[in-house]
Amino acid sequence: MKAFAFARPASFAEAGELLADRRYSLPVLKAGGMDVVDHMKEGLLEPDLLIDIRATGVRPAGISRTDDGGLRIGAMTTLAEIAASPIVRATAPVVADAAGSAATPQVRNVATAAGNLLQRPRCWYYRNEQFHCLKKGGHTCYAVEGENKFHAIFGGGPCHIVHPSNLAPALAVCGGRVHLTGGDRPSLSIDDLYHAPAQGVWSEHELEKNEIITHITIGPASRSGFYAVKEKQSFDWPLVMASVMLRTQGSSITAARVSAGAVAPIPWRLPAVEAALAGVRVDDDAGLRKACAGAADGANPLSDNAYKASLLPVAVRRAVLRATGRDEKEA
Repeated sequence: MKAFAFARPASFAEAGELLADRRYSLPVLKAGGMDVVDHMKEGLLEPDLLIDIRATGVRPAGISRTDDGGLRIGAMTTLAEIAASPIVRATAPVVADAAGSAATPQVRNVATAAGNLLQRPRCWYYRNEQFHCLKKGGHTCYAVEGENKFHAIFGGGPCHIVHPSNLAPALAVCGGRVHLTGGDRPSLSIDDLYHAPAQGVWSEHELEKNEIITHITIGPASRSGFYAVKEKQSFDWPLVMASVMLRTQGSSITAARVSAGAVAPIPWRLPAVEAALAGVRVDDDAGLRKACAGAADGANPLSDNAYKASLLPVAVRRAVLRATGRDEKEA
């Protein structure tokens, strides 16, 4: 690990000035630091300035209600705080469950909301310094002909990572936005925060160099659910996950938002499933099953991950059942 300067700004404005300071060639923000420190230890990131933004002066209030009945979540609110919040649980249970499903209690006590959104891929070829893959400026995605059990089934390459964020799909179905400082844009929707590898393989997000996420807002989504399928129930990455938000009138679904995770390089919206759910009664098990069955339509699995196309409809259906207030064991 190379030597680096260390700064603790007292405000977001000061942090932005440090990011723009031309004395440094690679200034990097650190909040919880879970992924940044991993990158530094693995030799994938060598900043000459590390900017710690955990100081009290730049930590906005964690979670509060907005005028439209939604939520404002501070960028440095930890995943543990989100998962344990009664306000989040009542307003958007999909977000509480997504945060509570990530990593381990120890990690959730440190990892932040913005850090979860901006963490880098966990692809073992990207993480291993011995492989000069596409994402690191090489010419090959080694997953195509290598070990690809956990890689993408949507997106079409040329890089086949899956986006690692639990929160992003959940926030997306709640109409989530990240609010920014340090640039010209006040905010971005979660859907616009990310780009596919074909639009830029070296990065996953659309933030400009000096932009910093200050907080996240979401709309009310009391009828929402999250479901992840994992090999282990703790300290493991999902094989597939699904986030769902429903609007209902009486017992009928009038509108739905569905986003899948761990299956594509970006949070993967499923518009065909959303359309199929409209008009289905929440107690119509056969109708719900049929609507969710097409969740993997259009998938293009690699040699070892076709199982994800079978798991995804299951995860989507179970997230829908949770959004209706039913346990998946009932149906």
